[in-house]
Amino acid sequence: MPPVPADPGPPPGVPGLGGPTGHGPTGHGPTAGRPGRPAAGGPADLAEGPAREAGRLSGPLFRDEQPETPPPGVTETVVLRAISDDSAPAPGHGIPPYPGAPVHPAPPPSHPAAGQPHFVPSSHPGQETPVAAQPDPQPQPRKQRGGRNLQAAIGVGVGLGAVIVASLFVVKALFLVVVMAAVAVGVWELTSRLAERKEIKAPLVPLVAGGIAMVATGYWSGIQWAAASLALTGLAVMVWRMAEPPENYLRDITAGVFTAFYVPFLATFVALMLAADDGPQRIVLFLIVTICSDTGAYAVGYKFGRTKLAPTISPGKTREGLAGGIGLSMLAGALLMQLIIDDGSWWQGLILGGCAAVTATLGDLGESMIKRDLGIKDMGTLLPGHGGIMDRLDSLLPTAPVVWLLLAAFVGS
Repeated sequence: MPPVPADPGPPPGVPGLGGPTGHGPTGHGPTAGRPGRPAAGGPADLAEGPAREAGRLSGPLFRDEQPETPPPGVTETVVLRAISDDSAPAPGHGIPPYPGAPVHPAPPPSHPAAGQPHFVPSSHPGQETPVAAQPDPQPQPRKQRGGRNLQAAIGVGVGLGAVIVASLFVVKALFLVVVMAAVAVGVWELTSRLAERKEIKAPLVPLVAGGIAMVATGYWSGIQWAAASLALTGLAVMVWRMAEPPENYLRDITAGVFTAFYVPFLATFVALMLAADDGPQRIVLFLIVTICSDTGAYAVGYKFGRTKLAPTISPGKTREGLAGGIGLSMLAGALLMQLIIDDGSWWQGLILGGCAAVTATLGDLGESMIKRDLGIKDMGTLLPGHGGIMDRLDSLLPTAPVVWLLLAAFVGS
């Protein structure tokens, strides 16, 4: 006659069911129901090892023994108690894995023990898969736009403004000292970056000495003497470099002459504006229209910028920002030209402000090209939140000769 399958026993949840291994302490587990089977724990139960081994499971919650093939004609049904958060036993009421095992309270389902795996539902009914506990994600700190420290940048800007105003309106010659110091530091930053990144050795000593001479002669003697100082500085660079081996001589003196023109000679036009009777007012006009160009370009570009101005040079600049910088600079030029410049007119201020905004933008792009060629972000670290001195002079230097020339044309020098 055909074999009779084992009685599956009472449904899950009925008292007397076996633990996760399928062997209940009362003998009414899934292996009960065979004719002549005694209660669990008796001698007959120990005798039928192969039949009991067939009902064991392996895995993270069970023993690791591999199940054996049951004898022919014998089938067993193993009923597992579902393991889930909803059916987790209350503390102190867990089901022992085998008869006589101590009962340990299970940790709360929403708070697994530290360092222990938790379980997620599996595709097999009545089983769950252990998963390593994942730490709670930490909130990422917010980065400021452009990577700048805004508070430090504002503090340094206010400090520089205070120094400029105090030197301008107390003793005019003090502002000349500020210009000379800025020129010397700017020359040092530029030559240092050239040596670090390109191994270009532009002579520092003749460049600093010649730069100071250009600013001083421009203030006290005029543009002719400043131009003569530039020529003499170029000759000094050529002679000074002769003390080194001839390799790369032409490259080094070319970089030296460029540095002499780019930093101190362009800064000399600030000294020329200062030399006028209303020199402090002209310096204020020059500084404010340049700052308004940068501020207007940043504000409008940040809010409405869509079309890139020069993506390969400065990806942050947009045409909309340029228009905003020109507009704000023209407005500031019209107001200041009418209010603080003797014999000045508002329409002259419009022209001056528009030209200053264009040259300030070109100067910023020019230094961006230099920094991209050198592979650096800033020329220095002297000014927290701003970079180096040259990172603040980039738009001022090419704007100075334009403002000086227009003021000389409109109201005289």
